[in-house]
This record gives sequence, C-alpha cells and structure tokens, in this order.
Amino acid sequence: VLPFGDQTIIGEKGINLSGGQKQRVQIARALYQDADIYLLDDPFSAVDAHTGSHIFKECLLGLLKTKTVIYITHQVEFLPDADLILVMKEGRITQSGKYNDILTSGTDFMELVGAHRAALSSVKSLERRPTFKISSITGEDTGSLSDFELEQEIENVDDRNGKLDETIVPKGQLVQDEEREKGSVGFKVFWKYITTAYGGALVPFLLLSQILTVVLQIASNYWMALATPVSATEEPVIGNLTLMVVYVSLAIGSSFATLGRTVLTVIAGYKTATMLFNQMHLSFIRAPMSFFDSTPSGRILNRASSDQSTVDTNISNLAWGFTYDMVQLLGTIAVMSQAAWQVFIVLIPVMAACIWFQRYYSASARKLARLTGICQAPVIQHFSETIYGSTTIRSFEQESRFNEMNMQLIDKYSQPKLYSASAMEWLNFRLDLLSFTIFAFCLIFLVSFPSSIVDPSFFAIWRTKLYL
Repeated sequence: VLPFGDQTIIGEKGINLSGGQKQRVQIARALYQDADIYLLDDPFSAVDAHTGSHIFKECLLGLLKTKTVIYITHQVEFLPDADLILVMKEGRITQSGKYNDILTSGTDFMELVGAHRAALSSVKSLERRPTFKISSITGEDTGSLSDFELEQEIENVDDRNGKLDETIVPKGQLVQDEEREKGSVGFKVFWKYITTAYGGALVPFLLLSQILTVVLQIASNYWMALATPVSATEEPVIGNLTLMVVYVSLAIGSSFATLGRTVLTVIAGYKTATMLFNQMHLSFIRAPMSFFDSTPSGRILNRASSDQSTVDTNISNLAWGFTYDMVQLLGTIAVMSQAAWQVFIVLIPVMAACIWFQRYYSASARKLARLTGICQAPVIQHFSETIYGSTTIRSFEQESRFNEMNMQLIDKYSQPKLYSASAMEWLNFRLDLLSFTIFAFCLIFLVSFPSSIVDPSFFAIWRTKLYL
C-alpha cells in the first residue's frame, strides 16, 4: 500500500487512500508525537476485524503500553484488556470498572455484550447455509462452495490479480516531480500560437499594419529631411503649407496604422488566449481520475493562473512587438544604406556580437524561466494544503515546521527568479555598451567626413531611427 513507508506521498487530502488507510495513517501520526496521553475516538471503526486486532495489539498494547490511552469503541472484544471501562448511555456514565466487574454489576454493558455475541452467531449461521455450484470465478471447477468459502475464493482471486498487477506495474511514488522541457522552443509551438486565432487569418493584416507603420514613420522623416533647407541662406524647395499638410497626413496615417496594429494584436491575443484556456479546461474535464490523484492542485492552479495570465497579457505583446522590432530594424538598415553606408563597417561586427550575446543569454534564460514556473507550483500547493489542514497543524503544534517549509519553498522559487532578472540585466548592459559604441563611431564619422560624402539631413533620419 505504501511502497516508501512513511515517506510515501499519499496525494492531496489522502485522495488515494481508503477510510481504513486514512485512519491508520492518523494513528501513525499520533504515535510519532510521543505524547503522554492519547485520545482515540473509535479508532477501529473503519478497519476490518483482523486489522483492528493487529492495531490494538501492536499499538495500544505494544507501543503505547507505558502511555495513558483513552479510547472510545463499540467493539467489546477490545475491552477485556482495558484497565478501566466507562459505559456511556444518553450522555451519562452508567457503569465503571474492569471488564468482569461491570459485566455482572449491571444490564447496560450486558446488553452491549449480548448484542455483539448475537451478531457473531448470525455470521456463523450464514456459514452453514446450503452450498451451490460455481465455476466461473477462476475458470476452473471449484465444486460446492458456501457463502463464506465463496467470499474467500473471491478474495483469493483478488489477491492473485493484485500480485499480477504488482509484477506488471513497478512501485513508485504516486506524485512524481514535474516534467521540465529541454532545449529551445520548437517552431511548432510558435506556429500553433499564431494560427490558433481564426486559423491565422489575422497574421497577414498584422504584418501589413506593422510594415505600414514603419514605412509611414520613415516617409515622414524623409519628407522633413527633403523639404527642409540645410541652412538659413538656402531657399526652401517646398512651401510651408505643403510641407505641413504632407507631414501631418503621413503622421495621421502612421497613427491609424499603429491603431490598427494595436487593435488586431488585442483581438488575436484575446482570441488565442481564450481558445487555449478552453482547450486546457476541456483537458482537465476529460482527464481520468488517476491524473488528479497524481497531480497536486498547485500545478493545476499554476497552469490556470500564472501561466494563463502570461498567455493573456505578455505573449501577444512580446510576439507582435518582436515582429515590429524586426520590421523597424529592416527599415533602419534601409535608411542607413542611403544615408551613410560606411557605418556598416562597424555595424556588421556589432550585429554579430549581438547575435552571439543573444544565443549565449537564451540558453540560460530559457532554463531559468522553466525553473521559475516549476518552482512556483509547490508554493501554491503548500499554501493550499496549509489552509486546509490548519486545524491539524495547530493540534500537533507544527506551525514552525510549516512556516520553515514555506520559507524554503519561497527561497527555491526566488532563486531562479533572481537569476533570471540578473541574466536580463547582464544582456542589457552589454547591448547598451554596443549601442553606445555604434553611436560614438557615428558621431566621429559625421564630423570627420565632408558633407559631399555624408548628407546631414539623411544622417538625421538615421539618427532618429536609431533612437526609435
């Protein structure tokens, strides 16, 4: 039943234990306390006669023989060994003393013993009932069996089946450690996410709005650089009214493109998150009972709360924000190729360094993110179990142990969280250092070369895109 003894994880609220097994676990917990006085409220009610007799002999007459034990029971076969018996009727003590003394001194206890003996007699009479033929239990001719023998035969079949199951299924902990993915996130995961909402029909419109936003921003900056005179002595090639109308039109178009991008992102993200949640909810409903026996509620709550919140709020913004950054990067490279292509001399090695940093960072950050998610579930699980068993915890004076356990779980959760934030700062510092290097090189490049090589207006456009 318990392959790892007292270290066996019995599941949340003892869900995989029967009533008798729960009662035996409770008795074992009481024995571990090594108290001076034990109060046992009908400890043999949920166990069979053989198990009850074993518990009485090994626990009450064995391990607790030097302790004071007060136990309540309706099973009179355990009373002869008691030092003092109190017979209760309608909330009052009617008799007290040893077994033989009260057996002859009153009627209440005699009635209880008589009822017990009558029950035993009825069981014995059932054993003498007529027998009948049965041959379909084990697949062989068993002859004539009484009810009692039939019950024994069925138990033997169950025992043989149980032994067979034990040889096929290896013993192990019911609750296993949570599985953790390894390696990079596959393309199928990304493809599943972007095609969940409306079969991916919104993806082309999202990409179009992203591209349109960047193109209109570049066009507005390009228009200002083209129409604005380089110095005060030069005449403007375009009138102020035309300049403002075109610029405002491009800005309004860029604003509407940004609005459309935002609306489509919200719609796609909301629809995807809703469908993924419904699929998860349906999986929980259709899961077999063994899943809930072996899966702590903390893991389920972690999936339905923290992980689902990430899907609702973060992933959509990160996914389409990444797409926007890629389009903007291509636009910046296009402007640089027109304004100052010489910058590519330093830009190419810097981009190679950025890619190397990104790959170096991703290998650790990915594992840290997975560890953070796995370490969060035990915190939720321990919190819910503590609330449910707060009465038992206070009864056994285990508040300090559970508080210490809670702090240990929080520390285990905080460690990968801290390391993840530290890794992000590590990457940001090096990327900022590289960007400052590019900016310093561009400033030196701007003041060193004549205007015939580098157009100041186009360089201003590139600098604006660099800041964006």
